[in-house]
Amino acid sequence: MKTKPTRRFVQSLLSLAFASVLTACATSTAPGAVGIQRQQLLIVPAETVNAEAAQGFKQLSSTASSKGKLNNDPALTRRVRDIGNRLIREAPVFRPDAAQWAWEINVFDSDEVNAFCAPGGKIGVFTGLVRKLQLTDDELAAVMGHEIAHALREHSREQVSQQTVSGAVVEGLAAASPNNAGIVGTLGNAGAQLFLHLPFSRDMELEADVMGLELMARAGYDPRQAPQVWKKMQRLSGGQEPVQFFSTHPNSANRIAALEANVPKVLPLYEARVGRPLFR
Repeated sequence: MKTKPTRRFVQSLLSLAFASVLTACATSTAPGAVGIQRQQLLIVPAETVNAEAAQGFKQLSSTASSKGKLNNDPALTRRVRDIGNRLIREAPVFRPDAAQWAWEINVFDSDEVNAFCAPGGKIGVFTGLVRKLQLTDDELAAVMGHEIAHALREHSREQVSQQTVSGAVVEGLAAASPNNAGIVGTLGNAGAQLFLHLPFSRDMELEADVMGLELMARAGYDPRQAPQVWKKMQRLSGGQEPVQFFSTHPNSANRIAALEANVPKVLPLYEARVGRPLFR
């Protein structure tokens, strides 16, 4: 007698999760020249994600400033902001509303080889990225274009939405097997991580790579230089990279191949911007 309410609860929970997936699938951007058309699960309000991101960026910037590690290299800060602003001007090609975002660009004094663009357009570049990789303007534009693409594509919102639905499913599985709830929950979470969140994350990274490629080309940065970033990453890591299946990021070799395959799609945009045909 006790199992029937549980089953009804599980069926309702799973039906709700399934309905959420069906009703919330959309694509957050126009396809652009690179043709991004993948459907996304977007059930968490964008306003919520953007507000949290803005608060986090404010706190991160405030902490760095209090330690004298925010925008303390005027030449590098100006360089990063100049490149970023050129890329931002091209963002409406993927989504017109990006022209009204409250964009910010800060440079953080850190040895970390990293950069980010939080939801809503909050960009951070770490000095270690530029200095350790000795990035040219074209290469830096490739990295920043990639990060801006994550925000335009709302990948953070998509991941939160995925985790919300998969969490409901795992909860339902555990409720259906109360005597083995711990084991079922653990296996369910592991399965969701390996077969949902990690593969989607790799898709997102490749989307950001090729969207960033288009942004940099439209902004007048040579897209043929984008693969050089990952070649430099390979050299910096000494070739030590995680097995792709267990990583949220594609390995560098796959990223390089995807970028090179998409360069012909965006090279005419770069040629149009710089005003001259290129030898191919």
